[in-house]
Amino acid sequence: MLSRTRLFTLLILFHGIGHAAAQTAEERTSRRLDAIRKAPPLLLAFLQQMPKGGDLHNHLAGAIYAEKWIDYAANDNLCVDRSTSHLLAPPCDQSCVKYTNKPAVSCAYGDQVLYNQLIDAWSMRNWTPGEGSGHDYFFGTFDKFLLAEINSVGDQFAETASRAAADHLQYLELMHTADGAGAAEVASKIIWDGDFGKMRTNLLAGGLKDVVATTRTTLDRNEARKQQLLACNTPQADPGCQVNVRYLYQVLRGLPPQIVFAQILLGFELAQADPRFVGLNLVMPEDWYVPMHDFDLHMKILDFLHGIYPKVHITLHAGELAMGLVPPEGLRFHIRRSIEQGHAERIGHGVSVMSERDATGLLREMAERNVLVEICLTSNASILGVEGANHPLPTYLQYKVPIALATDDQGVSRSDMTHEYLRAVETFGFSYAELKRMARQSLEHSFLPGQSLWKADFQITSACANDNPDGNKYSAACQKSLEASEKARVQWKLEREFAEFERKNEN
Repeated sequence: MLSRTRLFTLLILFHGIGHAAAQTAEERTSRRLDAIRKAPPLLLAFLQQMPKGGDLHNHLAGAIYAEKWIDYAANDNLCVDRSTSHLLAPPCDQSCVKYTNKPAVSCAYGDQVLYNQLIDAWSMRNWTPGEGSGHDYFFGTFDKFLLAEINSVGDQFAETASRAAADHLQYLELMHTADGAGAAEVASKIIWDGDFGKMRTNLLAGGLKDVVATTRTTLDRNEARKQQLLACNTPQADPGCQVNVRYLYQVLRGLPPQIVFAQILLGFELAQADPRFVGLNLVMPEDWYVPMHDFDLHMKILDFLHGIYPKVHITLHAGELAMGLVPPEGLRFHIRRSIEQGHAERIGHGVSVMSERDATGLLREMAERNVLVEICLTSNASILGVEGANHPLPTYLQYKVPIALATDDQGVSRSDMTHEYLRAVETFGFSYAELKRMARQSLEHSFLPGQSLWKADFQITSACANDNPDGNKYSAACQKSLEASEKARVQWKLEREFAEFERKNEN
């Protein structure tokens, strides 16, 4: 007969085994995260493998690492001004003699000092707060490598897709001024008089329709280059081939009003004509003179054109500001106006939300309208100096405003999506369930077409409710539902990869 002590011990043991068996794979994976959250190397490895949904705020030019810009510049036989690190057109000094003022960029391959100089000048690597404004240094990098962007777009597509796959992302929305200077050239022939209707008519009649066609053809060529570089449709295909990529037309809001109008109009026209363009965004530093001075004008333009193209999606940079960067009154209205007049369905950054008039009322409005905030922790720290307890991310969550983590300019920041998740966990202590929710929200608020896979609180819709995301066979109803919706197919892929990830991490 068992002693009472042994019987009691066995009962506890069987209870523990039963309790462990009753836990879901998600719960066991959550316990794994909790066990390693104080061990950064293990935490990093865990987060690197975790499926992350979509990156909704990713500037193509800012996504490229400086090492690649050196390669692209060398391929174009470009030169560099050694004193400023700005790329220059040839002819170059091909001798590669140290300290010549205009060496070929290719000289950097044999000159480690020059190579390091270019990486540091074209990114935030080795920048420290004591060296001056992170904001100015960050935005100052782009003009330096500008010439390398022109002929390398397909290569850039390949790099960003491959990096997204390595980060276990399923979807990517790239911000890209895909026409180059096409819209600006058409706008230069039009006199700006503030009559939006007349401007639209004149631009479309004056060549903007041709810019739409040319942009689509150029995108075809650049996507073909990406496919070639990644060896898509071959046994050696890079995982980046499986990342679903779409584009947001990128409007340069720091330019003269007729060009901004033309670019916004082009963004609407592209999104209407080509499903690869899923919306538009306005970019360039929000605190610069023209974006601040013309903010009201830009919102009025968006409001007018949204009335003509109501189905085109809009996401806007708003609130990428901090006290001292602009006068206090400049912090009080950008986010609200972007939503209410600019028709933004998502907000990029939103850092200055608590400086808006009636900030808590705005947060409730954002929650009611289901406006997602694209949170870019690394760039907010580098550019604005806003991080940790000063960042509004927890406040957004407190008011039930949906959020998703994003990279912004991962090449310039020397970061990636994995490290955005790492920063979020280490700073705010997020649980696995909270990270999973953010990943799902990134796809729920993507601009992919079709009905969502999910209903309230990310429960799978009835058509696929009884199907196993980790399986290879689906019911006829689920198959039909997935075939009818591109968004649902990407969401199902995320659920499948979550199931696989949790199976590997449940022990």
